[in-house]
Amino acid sequence: MLNFFSSSTRMVNTARGVQECLEAAMGSDYAKSDLLIFHASIGHDFEELVNEAARLAPKARIVAASCCGVVGREGVSESMKDIALMAVQGKEFSMVSCDQIYGLNSYEKSLDMAKTLKAQDANINMLYFLASGIDIANDQCIKAFEEVFGSEVTIFGATSSDNMKGNISYQAVDTTVTEHGAYLIGFSDPTLKIETQATHGFVAIGEPLVVTKSEGHIIKEFNGKPAWSEYLNRLGLVNGSTCGDTIPIGALGEKLNAQLAKEYGNEHLLRVVTKHEGDDMHYATTIKEGTELWLTTRDEELIFSEMDRMVQDIKDRMKGSDTVAVFHADCLARGRFLFNRIIKEELVGKMQFPFYVNGECPPWLGMYGFGEFARLGGENEYHNYTTALYVIYR
Repeated sequence: MLNFFSSSTRMVNTARGVQECLEAAMGSDYAKSDLLIFHASIGHDFEELVNEAARLAPKARIVAASCCGVVGREGVSESMKDIALMAVQGKEFSMVSCDQIYGLNSYEKSLDMAKTLKAQDANINMLYFLASGIDIANDQCIKAFEEVFGSEVTIFGATSSDNMKGNISYQAVDTTVTEHGAYLIGFSDPTLKIETQATHGFVAIGEPLVVTKSEGHIIKEFNGKPAWSEYLNRLGLVNGSTCGDTIPIGALGEKLNAQLAKEYGNEHLLRVVTKHEGDDMHYATTIKEGTELWLTTRDEELIFSEMDRMVQDIKDRMKGSDTVAVFHADCLARGRFLFNRIIKEELVGKMQFPFYVNGECPPWLGMYGFGEFARLGGENEYHNYTTALYVIYR
């Protein structure tokens, strides 16, 4: 049986931060951990982080990812020196990883990982996936996982980020740190179930940009014009602007059908652009020519009202069961890096309090990243600019 423990800290010294997290999560028993999952802000040295974790818990498998801030039982923090931990005790999990995963090979790399994981444990009932947030076709990852495990297996997780610059992000497995890696963890505890859902709170504005030329996950033209230049023009940004300049204001919306829009609480599924090469834009999923994409603006009231609705929907589906652990992926553009307007503590409180057990927040691991995986319309889906909650219960 799997048991979960969590903690978070804002600690300048990386090694000391790791030790503080382990002690806060598990007391003196941290060396008995079987799996350690770290999220850490970009200001930390990831080699030092995983090496210290391996020294303190030598029997544990270790994974880590960079982010733009963390959310834990202790609340939210978006400094350059945050660390959050989810520690797991129990043997009902398997793990696999890869390096050099990009948009053009996302399916092949993910399929290899899925086959390897399935060979390790045929009883896996949920998949936790963390990949590079830059240059990856996330829909192809989902496609590969479902080919091996079936669409009934819930995929949850996120893509790693930096401090909203779109320059580099890190992933680590045991003591190996990568910049374009991914890891996949399969949980197979038959007593556990999971509910996932995501919401954003942005609304579409103006006329759509039409994709008139694309290759896989790369958009080459909007409205017959070079994509990146046309995108900047519509955003009112000057030539030479970076992806980091576009992320706060440049969410692109894909129109949903009426049924999905009702469930989602919004008419559009959002996408972020984290890389461009000349005028070629790297989209977060594959994109078909003819697709219409709307620019969007965030709606503060909608962010809060849809958060309440999402939490209630999850609670209703849990039917009174107690929460065992919550994994949480949040878009960095919903935190202080988007104009510092949203009241982070209030929003986090609204999502955490309904899941309290005996007056206490359950083990909670949240990150501000580049993207989120959660179900929509009964199917595994990749999202951007959302809050996504993954509630594990027994």
